[in-house]
Amino acid sequence: MLTLESFGQRIRSLRIELNLTQQELADQMFVSRKTIGNWESGNRLPDISMLSRLARHLGVETYELLDAMYDGEEDSPIVIVVEKEQSILNSFVQLISDTLQDAQVFGFDTFTEAHRFANENRVAIAFIDVELHEDSGFILAKLLQSISPRTNIVFLTRNFSQADAAWEIHPSGCVEMPLTAEKIRQETANLRYPVRNLK
Repeated sequence: MLTLESFGQRIRSLRIELNLTQQELADQMFVSRKTIGNWESGNRLPDISMLSRLARHLGVETYELLDAMYDGEEDSPIVIVVEKEQSILNSFVQLISDTLQDAQVFGFDTFTEAHRFANENRVAIAFIDVELHEDSGFILAKLLQSISPRTNIVFLTRNFSQADAAWEIHPSGCVEMPLTAEKIRQETANLRYPVRNLK
């Protein structure tokens, strides 16, 4: 779950390691000292473009600051499934839950609900229907990557020949339906960003 306190503590510790005052960091970033203070106290979060600048000035990768927004790695990794057909969605959620027994699996049949959930929770893997309401599956994948670059995107498609555009987003994988336990295991064994506590 999102935690501003741990994020603020991480920024503060990195700043101190660099022997920078809040004002010095603020001057480097062209923001006010109050802005830095709000981030460190957990009162505010930087937007994604400012987060990238902050990481650069603190000498870390952006994903390291994103990781600090959460209470460490979740005991149970969060996996989401986004599929427009509710009956298929229900079966996929059950199948993934049965296959990845240590994961928390959540299903969404709309772009908006999935995006809202990802803004509030650390998503380790997102299984997304390529044909989700025209191009919204691709748009959602890009948004999830902007929220957390280490989210593994696995596209689901009914026809591999129609999934060429999926690879332009550089997903972790692409699976032709029907989804099976074996396909889930193959994909999760070869994730772009390994997920701890995933069995």
